[in-house]
Amino acid sequence: MTTLDNRPNTALLVVDVQNGVVDDGYEREAVIANIGGLVGRARREGVPVVWVQHSDEGLVRGSEEWRIVGELTRDDAEPLVEKSYGDSFEDTDLEKVLAERGVGRLVVVGAETDACIRSTLHGALVRGYDATLVGDAHTTGDKSAWGAPPPEQVIAHTNLYWRYQAAPGRKGGTVETEKVDFGG
Repeated sequence: MTTLDNRPNTALLVVDVQNGVVDDGYEREAVIANIGGLVGRARREGVPVVWVQHSDEGLVRGSEEWRIVGELTRDDAEPLVEKSYGDSFEDTDLEKVLAERGVGRLVVVGAETDACIRSTLHGALVRGYDATLVGDAHTTGDKSAWGAPPPEQVIAHTNLYWRYQAAPGRKGGTVETEKVDFGG
């Protein structure tokens, strides 16, 4: 249903699954296992897997914190988009990478729920993409000391509200790992 012309394909977008981002993530092991399963499925089904990697003063390029977690391995043929803002589209070549692959629909996984995941989902929708969030394949750390709800509530709320997101000619949606349909 994307509003982007000649973009019938779906891509799996793996956002910021880096040591320094997910080390204290809620249900980290289960989330990374779900992401790994989806990466494997996407590869088997010929669905593009696009990796996004954040860097800033806290995640210095090349540092151990900056590296993608050891449980996941990016294939050298899979694009890597480097970013320094929450929205994975902002000041990156993500749009070009997706256009080259005819992608108009994204299946989004990764971290952090209340930062880069939300920003990227909204960024995708306003740019004309359909964007599906995998509800059990994203995580965040505990920010309750700064007034945020506990991580399980942040994740549940994001899953709830994204399930009903829509805009003219495009839609959001939330599904669990076992219900992901890369065909649309």
